[in-house]
Amino acid sequence: MKIPFLDLQAQYLSIKQDIDKGIQKVIDDLAFIGGPYVKAFEKDFAEFCGVEYAVGVSNGTDAVFLALLACGIGPGDEVITVPNTFIATTEAISMTGADIRFVDVSPKTFTMDAEQVEAAVTPRTRAIVPVHLYGCPAHMTDLQAVADRHGLKIIGDAAQAHGARFQDRPIGTLGDVATFSFYPGKNLGAYGDAGGVVTNDAEIADKVSRLRNHGRATKYEHDQEGYNCRMDGIQAAVLSAKLPYLQQWIDQRRKHAATYDTYFNEHPSITIPETDSDHYSVYHLYVIGVEDRAAVQNHLSAQNISTGVHYPVPLHRQQAYAHLGIPGGTFPVSEKMARQTLSLPLYPELSEEQVQYIAEQALNAI
Repeated sequence: MKIPFLDLQAQYLSIKQDIDKGIQKVIDDLAFIGGPYVKAFEKDFAEFCGVEYAVGVSNGTDAVFLALLACGIGPGDEVITVPNTFIATTEAISMTGADIRFVDVSPKTFTMDAEQVEAAVTPRTRAIVPVHLYGCPAHMTDLQAVADRHGLKIIGDAAQAHGARFQDRPIGTLGDVATFSFYPGKNLGAYGDAGGVVTNDAEIADKVSRLRNHGRATKYEHDQEGYNCRMDGIQAAVLSAKLPYLQQWIDQRRKHAATYDTYFNEHPSITIPETDSDHYSVYHLYVIGVEDRAAVQNHLSAQNISTGVHYPVPLHRQQAYAHLGIPGGTFPVSEKMARQTLSLPLYPELSEEQVQYIAEQALNAI
């Protein structure tokens, strides 16, 4: 039984007619950059996220970057985030001219530890960027309490968490703004690069809308310098075709994750992120922690099961951030995750038989 880590072809074939029709309409109307198809997706995605405003942008990195700028973040400021994430999170902070300040994550949830955020705040701190990792929301009540005490903005990095909820509230409604990636492999993925910013703050939404499009007020009037960070019409059409299916895909992901849980929950040599009734995860990834990751990965590969590692080098140990001078051991939870976590196949098109087979083979390797 050959099982890929991700099967975008299977998803495409399941909704091929909707996708092809949407793309053809954009071509017929020559609506390639911005335009009615982007506006239609923005409206529908805002409704899905339970917010007033959604702004389509070029990719998930630019979504975080523009959201930070719209919240007033710039040179001399400090932004707190975590080291167990993809570098796009911190690239966006650096792009504003602000400084990165890392805090570790909870060993239970693998998301930002609010107590460490409290201890990390300095007079220069202006914002917190929690990462809703693997599709599981960070503990937003605790983080909001810290933000309120210190007058900080919260920009949630929801690149992996389309549809996630915390305490039954969509993550887009928590904090000041949330950002999304629509990279093809995401739970809601385009057929190229695309991203989005959602918020209930009209001023933030307006600023992001202008900044993404050269600071335009009208076609040739510019209130400020901006950027070329626009979403294109074909990506919007693909996302609009997929959006009606997203919740049923989430339901299937959660069903598969529950099956994995039955195999791994009580195993003494396996750790998985803890979830409770407050955290509604959409399981972009299903990740286990094992002592000898290479052995498990090699065994699964021998059984034709593809796996992934997210992320093998925490950001504070990347050469790109050597100038920060952060020694190994500073963030022990993130560093342990980098050594031990292994991502198993998880997508809606998997069968229950396949999920059980993957779990059984993983256990055989331990």
